[in-house]
Amino acid sequence: MTREELQRVVDVVVQELAVAGARPAIRCACHSVLADCCPDRLQIVLDAGASRVGLHAIGGAPSEVASMIDHTLLKPDATRQNIEELCREAAQFKFATVCVNPTWVATCARLLAGSGVGVCSVVGFPLGATTADVKEYETRRAIFDGAREIDMVINVGALKSGDFRVVERDIESVTTACREGGALSKVIIEAALLTDDEKVTACTLAKAAAADYVKTSTGFGPGGATAADVALMRRVVGAEMGVKAAGGVRDLEGVKAMIAAGATRVGASAGVKIVQQARGDKPGGAVSSGY
Repeated sequence: MTREELQRVVDVVVQELAVAGARPAIRCACHSVLADCCPDRLQIVLDAGASRVGLHAIGGAPSEVASMIDHTLLKPDATRQNIEELCREAAQFKFATVCVNPTWVATCARLLAGSGVGVCSVVGFPLGATTADVKEYETRRAIFDGAREIDMVINVGALKSGDFRVVERDIESVTTACREGGALSKVIIEAALLTDDEKVTACTLAKAAAADYVKTSTGFGPGGATAADVALMRRVVGAEMGVKAAGGVRDLEGVKAMIAAGATRVGASAGVKIVQQARGDKPGGAVSSGY
């Protein structure tokens, strides 16, 4: 895709969003989100075969909520004990994955073997400012160590400079390695650093590079996930891609808001609390010792 072709696509999407934004902000009764977003979300779910609509509308069955969460620990000072605890929690609560820095992938893959919980790792994290070949190597090494999902950070500076082909190649270096290694790819656009037009461009580039998901944030930037950003990203990528909301999602209400806006995966370090809230339990209960 040339820069001119991309710009035409972006212009069309921006125009459509501007027209939508000019209409009255009518909110649907079921989720209290913009009516523009809710029908889109429901159509996506129905097209997928959908048994989840009623569950989320009434608050989210605990198993369904857990299956949409990447149980996350990306702090630089995380210890082996912290990582082991993360894996114990993930196995008990049946989260989709644990999301960890590359150095912990092999450990998590060993601890979670046979549990049904996947291992997700991050690439070019958290700034996205490494070169494409380095991101490709990081991706292949993480997959070799046992990762089955990769969350990569785009080259934000290149995007803001208008170097769209650089960004597309950056993303392709990871998505290609993921396809060859049998892993899902998620593209972190760090939405808090972007204008709405840049968010549209970033999502369009991720789609052009055949990514599986777009993701809002690293959690280390100036802001985290917002329902407005999730809705915008969903409208740009359509039903063909996943949207992951991450950064600042700390409770069940936050998860429900992101799902209503169009998210199909949520990254959270408060996953245990969220599932306990879905169960109606008092947060802080004991976690079993088994993996």
